[in-house]
Amino acid sequence: MARALELAERGLYTTTPNPRVGCVIINGGEVVGEGWHEKAGLPHAEINALAAAGMRSRGATAYVSLEPCVHQGRTGPCAKALLGAGVARVVAALQDPNPQVAGGGLAILRDKGVTVACGLLENEARELNIGFVSRMTRGRPWVRMKIAASLDGKTALNNGRSQWITGEAARRDGHHWRARACAILTGGGTVRDDDPRLTVRDVQTNRQPLRVVVDSKLETPPAAKILDGGGVLVAAAQEDKSKIAALRARGAEVIVMPNSAGKVELGELFRELARREVNEVHVEAGSRLNGSLLQEGQVDELLVYLAPGIIGDNARGMFHLPELTELGGRRQLRILDTRMIGPDIRVMARFA
Repeated sequence: MARALELAERGLYTTTPNPRVGCVIINGGEVVGEGWHEKAGLPHAEINALAAAGMRSRGATAYVSLEPCVHQGRTGPCAKALLGAGVARVVAALQDPNPQVAGGGLAILRDKGVTVACGLLENEARELNIGFVSRMTRGRPWVRMKIAASLDGKTALNNGRSQWITGEAARRDGHHWRARACAILTGGGTVRDDDPRLTVRDVQTNRQPLRVVVDSKLETPPAAKILDGGGVLVAAAQEDKSKIAALRARGAEVIVMPNSAGKVELGELFRELARREVNEVHVEAGSRLNGSLLQEGQVDELLVYLAPGIIGDNARGMFHLPELTELGGRRQLRILDTRMIGPDIRVMARFA
């Protein structure tokens, strides 16, 4: 199963909106077939492994990192393919959270006399597909917020300048997280201050994530670099036909979804992204949007790079939040991982 998960990870940047899945087929104590899902529309992991195993699939055990599918999508159901190949035993790491499967694949195999088991390395399998699981079970993507800051928690000078707080190795590492995401989200203020492209550049990939700009007042300049090449969604809170037309002329899609405060309704934006089959959202924004996302409970995970330097009180912080008068009101975090990335410290954390 560990090998199946290793194979699944090869599709880390390419399988969206499908899950990352690997499969290993064992017969007589020997690996006779391996496969992984490479891209939506291409054969699933089980099909590739069965093709590699050929006739040696008969009587074999298939280890697959996600329950075999039972529904007809872009490709045929994998559960039926395993049955047709004569596989005698199937071990899945994680039950498929897709309501179209949700235990049905294992049930069909069991009903036809195949020995089935589920739960081996389940946590590892869930982590690999945490965005897919989130979309299927919560109707919203997994939201990971990336922040680069000084050791005193400052993300930019008071004038908005932030390039570069962290080192080259940390920036390169950040591109890996961009590459695995389905969408990269930022705010209109970041677009105006930094004029970023928000594309994946330091990782070999043939897919660029959707870029999403939260811009309540439609202040994104039509000449902004982020609009180059299309693939941009602008979420606004007001109708302004001339500004919308200018952005659409640059290839952007504009949706208007205001809340009662005249800002973008963030919860609805993430539900809309889920409807567009977005599994993981990678946030790279300024302190105001970061604070709004945090206050509205829209952030699942923090990815923070801390540089060995101090900027000072007047610089911009990580989150623009109301003042607390009691420590009991702070948001508690659970640290998942800390490591050095070049001279910088990378901290991964989730809300407790």
